[in-house]
Amino acid sequence: MNLTQPFVTEIDFASGQLSPARHVYQRRLSDMPGYYADADAVERTFANEGDRLIYEVQSVVLPADEGQLPHCTTRILPGRIGAEYHMTKGHFHARREQGEVYFGLSGQGMLLLQTADGKTSVQPIKAGTAAYVPPYWAHRTVNIGAEDFVFFCVWTAEAGHDYATIERDGFRKLIVLRDGQPTIIDNPKFI
Repeated sequence: MNLTQPFVTEIDFASGQLSPARHVYQRRLSDMPGYYADADAVERTFANEGDRLIYEVQSVVLPADEGQLPHCTTRILPGRIGAEYHMTKGHFHARREQGEVYFGLSGQGMLLLQTADGKTSVQPIKAGTAAYVPPYWAHRTVNIGAEDFVFFCVWTAEAGHDYATIERDGFRKLIVLRDGQPTIIDNPKFI
């Protein structure tokens, strides 16, 4: 048995900063090839701004043993690539039968969910919102506001992550700015 010692982590709700500092990784536009539907807007963004930071994750890494509960904060910066809002890559769990919980800390966003057969759901998240990602649903978060969107999430260690399916197939829906409002539209690239 691998006995993990109890610990605490302080979380700054506005920034998502964990203390003590934990594992941090950033996703820039170059880390997300093909994720945004408007390839011309991606090229314009690179030409005008370089490799823009889209989001940052600070995670508490635990052994991948059954029963462990890894957790993290994610901070998605405000902005759009063309009409499409900044978003995370999104993923299924490698073990599809595992769920996850998201808790909004600051800003506002949407949780885009999709099953393998293409059923979709979109749930709003703001500070104080707890959102449940049921088993068998891929999930992606989107910042629809003018400030950082920060949330906390926790999942079971044995769930794992399958990013490859979303990288290959995408999501059926996109969240874009239309007439001054976040709008859910069909993804023209969805297979």
